[in-house]
Amino acid sequence: MRAENGSRADGRGAAVAGPVAVLVGAPGAGKSTVGMAVAARLGVTFRDTDADVESNLGMSVSDVFLEHGEEYFRAVERAAVLTALAEHPGVLALGGGAVLDAGVRAELARHWVVYLDVTASDAAKRVGLARDRPLLVEGPRTRLAALLKARRPLYEEVAAITVDTAALGIDDVVAAILIELAGKAGH
Repeated sequence: MRAENGSRADGRGAAVAGPVAVLVGAPGAGKSTVGMAVAARLGVTFRDTDADVESNLGMSVSDVFLEHGEEYFRAVERAAVLTALAEHPGVLALGGGAVLDAGVRAELARHWVVYLDVTASDAAKRVGLARDRPLLVEGPRTRLAALLKARRPLYEEVAAITVDTAALGIDDVVAAILIELAGKAGH
């Protein structure tokens, strides 16, 4: 991921600023947990765009959905993601729906994106009753399965690296990501 001059390069060899890795995946994939661990191992900072949205608006993502609706949230999320991609030098985790935006997907093509692939049943176990996940409040298992089916092609489209998290502990997922990032950096 480093060009000969020491700057990071995208998959085509062009120098880019921004994160050393961007994590995408469904709710419950472990983006924040894994992202913090990868950042710690790499000695860089971690940033979560959902936390950016909450900080910028002074309310939880759930409250933004409730008070302003999904369309408003997606617009604010898009701005937060594009800002973080441009300025954050560490590991970045995106909200599960960030890939729905074509502009975000286009920008992600310039970065090392790690897709944490998770099954609907594993994700459902991790999100529980989904009180803090606005799109999963009603019928979380069914909604999660539908989200995964709809979004999986988008996650795959933007991913440079895919890690199947089934039956893997966090240390194994982190190790797999670090191995893949090291391999990508060597090219």
